[in-house]
Amino acid sequence: MSHNFAFHNRRPLSRRTMLRGLGACVALPMLEAMLEPQAYASESTYKPLPHSRTKPVPRVIFCYIPNGVNILEWVPKQAGPGALSPTLSVLAGHSKDVTVLSGLGHPLAKGGHSGADTWLTGADLNRVPGKDYANTVSADQVIASAIGRATRFPSIEIGDMSGTGSALHSHTLAFDQNGTPLPAENSPRRLFERLFVPDDAASRAATLKRYAEKRSILDAISGDAFTLKKDLGKSDRIRLDEYLASVRETEARVKRQEIWIDVPRPDVPSQGLQINSQPQNAHDRPMWLDVMLELSYLAFATDSTRVITFEWSREAGGFGGGGENHHELSHHGGDPGMLSKLAAIDRFHVSRLNRFLDFLRSTEEGGRTMLDHTMVLLGSGMNSGEKGDHSPKNLPLVMAGGSAWGLQHGTHLAHNPDNHPPLSNVLLTVIQKMGVNAPRFNDSTGPLKGLV
Repeated sequence: MSHNFAFHNRRPLSRRTMLRGLGACVALPMLEAMLEPQAYASESTYKPLPHSRTKPVPRVIFCYIPNGVNILEWVPKQAGPGALSPTLSVLAGHSKDVTVLSGLGHPLAKGGHSGADTWLTGADLNRVPGKDYANTVSADQVIASAIGRATRFPSIEIGDMSGTGSALHSHTLAFDQNGTPLPAENSPRRLFERLFVPDDAASRAATLKRYAEKRSILDAISGDAFTLKKDLGKSDRIRLDEYLASVRETEARVKRQEIWIDVPRPDVPSQGLQINSQPQNAHDRPMWLDVMLELSYLAFATDSTRVITFEWSREAGGFGGGGENHHELSHHGGDPGMLSKLAAIDRFHVSRLNRFLDFLRSTEEGGRTMLDHTMVLLGSGMNSGEKGDHSPKNLPLVMAGGSAWGLQHGTHLAHNPDNHPPLSNVLLTVIQKMGVNAPRFNDSTGPLKGLV
């Protein structure tokens, strides 16, 4: 970590100089040595907008913390109004806009480090005979499929690791209608450019060419698959149908992108945004979380999307605010010292949530605040328990915002971990409050009582 601080007293290396030295034979990636010192190490100075740039609409962000928490410090001792725990006391300034949910879990999930894979799906990953892994659609994609046409991006997927990861160790929370993972973005700079930097003529032409090539490939795949299907057995036909459904989803996504290509992107300056922060750099960790939440806030404020999933760290990974090894501490075995350090990481995470809620509450929107119109769910798909056992029960969960759409807050809704409504009831509540006409989601039995 010490090499990062050395950047304070050096001049940034010129990318032009490097290209000259290489003969400009290849496209050189952005290197740490090219970053301005203040962009690499300073805290975020970005301030919330006084007013949003859109009319009031329901929106949601799902924020995931891996490895569970120190549950002894997380869950309030009492149920009912005003109850906050030592860890969650960071949210005292938002107590009227927050509900603590305890005792809930996904009955079909197995827990452990597959928690991110099932947090928004509730799936039994072993439900299909002969398959080691079979996920289902996530709640965010149920919403995106229903309302995504209204925005440039039907949904945005963020994570500290780019791409999709691997089965049981996903880098994303989002899964399409067939349970196929959607890749996450981990670069603040790339996300900012995707959201707010307009295409020039050359970029527009290249994008249209890329869309045309995708359509051509998809057409060829569909034609070949139709010919092949006649010669397949029943099980292979089922697999092929699943594959073709993913192809059709890709086709729909390409068509949506083409519709928006000539619609100008919102004009948002990058000043104050630490878009060079790096998620895997322990020194950058707080800044990276903050800037990704700031970009999420701006995506909402400009109505660029209404659905975001954000995996703050992948399972079996992650840092604390001081670079602590989150995963290692989750295997605490009941050790008081490790539990204390784990609680410190939990408070760090909740403090970043608190800052994000501050942004939303500080921005006026339609006579109320953005927080009133934005639902925020923070939680984990596993519980490290009293002995570090990585249980799928009594998952740590906090719901905030969305009061304009009927969510009720200011309380601790406590449930029996051995006899509780499914977590899918919370997800169904969010789906319905987003305006989607869905009578159920996975194993849900109805909206969660007390939350609505």
